[in-house]
Amino acid sequence: MPFNQRLADELARMASCMELLGVDAFRVRAHQRAARAIESDPTDLRELIDRSANEAAAKAALRAIEGVGDKIADKALEFARDGAIAEARQLAGEVPAGLLALLEVPGLGPKTLRALWQGIGVTDAASLKRAIHDGTILTVPRMGNKAVDKIRHALMIVEESAGRLRLGPAWAVAARIVEHMRRQVGVVEAQFAGSLRRGRESVGDIDVLIAARTPEDAEGAHGAFVAMPGVTAVLASGKTRSSVRVAIEPDPRWEPPTGGDGSGGGPGPGAGAAAVPSVQADLRTVPPESWGAALMYFTGSKDHNVQLRGLAQLRGLTLNEYGLFPDEPGPDKPPQQRGVRAIAARTEGEVYAALGLPELPPELREGRGELGLAAAPGLVREENIRAELHAHTTASDGWLSVVGLAERARLRGFHTVAVTDHSRSSTIARGLDAARLRAHVRAVHEARSQVSGITILAGSEVDILADGSLDYDDDLLGLLDVVVASPHASLDQPPAVATARLLRAIEHPRVRVLGHPTGRLVLRRAGLEPAMGELFAAAREHGVALEINAHWMRLDLRDTHARAAAEAGCLIAINCDVHAPEDFDNLRFGVMTARRAWIGPGPVVNTWPAERLHAWLRSGRPGAIT
Repeated sequence: MPFNQRLADELARMASCMELLGVDAFRVRAHQRAARAIESDPTDLRELIDRSANEAAAKAALRAIEGVGDKIADKALEFARDGAIAEARQLAGEVPAGLLALLEVPGLGPKTLRALWQGIGVTDAASLKRAIHDGTILTVPRMGNKAVDKIRHALMIVEESAGRLRLGPAWAVAARIVEHMRRQVGVVEAQFAGSLRRGRESVGDIDVLIAARTPEDAEGAHGAFVAMPGVTAVLASGKTRSSVRVAIEPDPRWEPPTGGDGSGGGPGPGAGAAAVPSVQADLRTVPPESWGAALMYFTGSKDHNVQLRGLAQLRGLTLNEYGLFPDEPGPDKPPQQRGVRAIAARTEGEVYAALGLPELPPELREGRGELGLAAAPGLVREENIRAELHAHTTASDGWLSVVGLAERARLRGFHTVAVTDHSRSSTIARGLDAARLRAHVRAVHEARSQVSGITILAGSEVDILADGSLDYDDDLLGLLDVVVASPHASLDQPPAVATARLLRAIEHPRVRVLGHPTGRLVLRRAGLEPAMGELFAAAREHGVALEINAHWMRLDLRDTHARAAAEAGCLIAINCDVHAPEDFDNLRFGVMTARRAWIGPGPVVNTWPAERLHAWLRSGRPGAIT
């Protein structure tokens, strides 16, 4: 993780602790301002410090950053030297760890939590729930029934997400395990399976399947699995199945550590191993000749597998993880243990074909009618995506310059990238006011001469305000090549109000893309709940593309909404919402969501050739796709 981000997270945690402790508001704001400035600064501050002739020179260079004062510069130098800030550890030690954890509950900011802590002794989720249940919470000043209902709902979402891991972090853990297993002697196949392979937005655990040449190779592979780096606990160890808990490496941009020592790392003193975030991973081994049947079985879903077994029975066959077999009478043992030869087992395609089915992509295997397909649909693929229409630079809260962003996009084979920094109402993201926007548009135009082989568009992610109006007036919007209109605030509006709000944005003649339409965050925030059918009809009528935001925290539109949108004839934009270089890698998650929605490349505007895409962006109201 970059030094800038770790330092920014440390300062932000200090600000939260200060607010909880009632420290002077000026100090709180100073730390918050410095955290934002350091997070968005394009210079690697660790390198800047290391390159400086001495500490005084390093301090002067740090103070040159707007928002970094003398004391903050000292803390940055301390963090670079010691990997921690002593004051941060002291502050964290004065605040109950459970109270810091409650900062992750939507709607519970430091001021509210301080009032709950000081007023009625709330120190963790359990004491908060008790206060809600017995009504004590209503004795806290400015805490009415409506506010309590919001807190109750937010706690419910957090509890429902307990034990589940979002797609992005799960993918990173699973990919690391698979790479480790492929290096083991005698392992000829390795793949993760389960809901992760199907592209579900969150998973309960990680299933990894390997094929080993010999039983001895399988035993050695399981030994390597339980001993691999990152394992925090061994739950079971065998020759064909093992289970462990594997540490997750959170990205503090999205998953701030809640440890008590403020060090930006793991748990504080006495927190114990249970505080280390982890996920269960299961390893199963099969012989190579059963690989396809096993991969099908462990990929699932349960409903898909039940339907496959039913189809096999209708054909006088039996299907399990070892293959598709004749359903012959015999002893009460599985067919593979009775020496029955499999009809098909080595590849997934072979098993599907033996059942009279096309090989169905993993994302479709949910038991939602896919077995009725006569042929495998031509779903959108990562390599089809040729443009990014939602990306941020250092002008707002991104990490890349305009030129850096364009170069990254070009290296990925994109023909177009839209620079869409935040509008003025997104103050926490350093949104651009009118003067800064005009200057930024000029800077984007100037960058076009510096990067060849790609078209750089000047756009904006414009906030859809609570009443549905846009954050810029029409004159400013007229300067832009593309307008991505997105909701960021007031995400608890009643459905009718939310519907009217988003419809007004869709109907604006300058809007080309409706960004993350509900504003939901996976496992964290429900977001808006508009009448989706009305949005789809309006988007089709006005030729507005509905975004599948590919970031694993959003995946908005979600798969079910995206499928309904596509069936309604809407245009779709799969965007990475790029803030940092690695965000381009989130494209896989947006594409998987589109594939789960049965979407091919046709309606996805990012797949279009440059001429067609640019014509659509310029047009008043293109006709709907048929």
